[in-house]
Amino acid sequence: MDRILMAPSILSADFTRLADAIGLAERAGADLIHVDVMDGHFVPNLTIGPPVIKALKGVSALPLDVHLMIDNPEATVEWYLDAGADMVTVHAEAAPHLHRLVQVIRAAGAKPGVSINPATPVDVLRDILPDLDSVLVMSVNPGFGGQSFIEPSVGRVARLAALIRETGSAAVIEVDGGITVETAPLVVAAGARMLVAGNAVFGYPDPIAALARIRTAAEDALPGGSQPTTGVVDSL
Repeated sequence: MDRILMAPSILSADFTRLADAIGLAERAGADLIHVDVMDGHFVPNLTIGPPVIKALKGVSALPLDVHLMIDNPEATVEWYLDAGADMVTVHAEAAPHLHRLVQVIRAAGAKPGVSINPATPVDVLRDILPDLDSVLVMSVNPGFGGQSFIEPSVGRVARLAALIRETGSAAVIEVDGGITVETAPLVVAAGARMLVAGNAVFGYPDPIAALARIRTAAEDALPGGSQPTTGVVDSL
């Protein structure tokens, strides 16, 4: 049976109370915790690094979905794997040796994913799709939380879903950026099954209720006969 995986992003949480934010996400029924790592070079913002991820691993009962928005991820990916990342997503735009990097992530026991920015054609992923557990479609330009959803992202998700079927890949489509009660059904109908929501969850007085509303709206958009999202979280 098809289901939606919810990955609230702590980028929009209170950084002085991250353990509390994770506790809220767990009580809300989140499937993963999305951790945005930014280096101030690949994107115009600087967030957290391996020590914080290691600390989060110590307080989270949920898998950590670590999104590396960094230059030269091949040089530092093992830092994040050693810190406890369960899923590691790297950007196609930042990794000239993408296949090798994906194999390093899998060999370490983590689930590899690849992300693409809004202007990157989805077809660049054709040859790597069979090696991935997930593909993260950015529906905003990466770097900051609270941005508005880029509407053509829906068509990009649909094209990616078709490409996944064509290549026989089992990769799950994840979408990050501007995910709300209004936009979640759009990307789910197009083929997404993992949703990252930050400001739409932690920016509300009741994050538990906010996440539940997004999940309900997304599940209502599930079409019949879709491929199930199995293996991404259950095997972690």
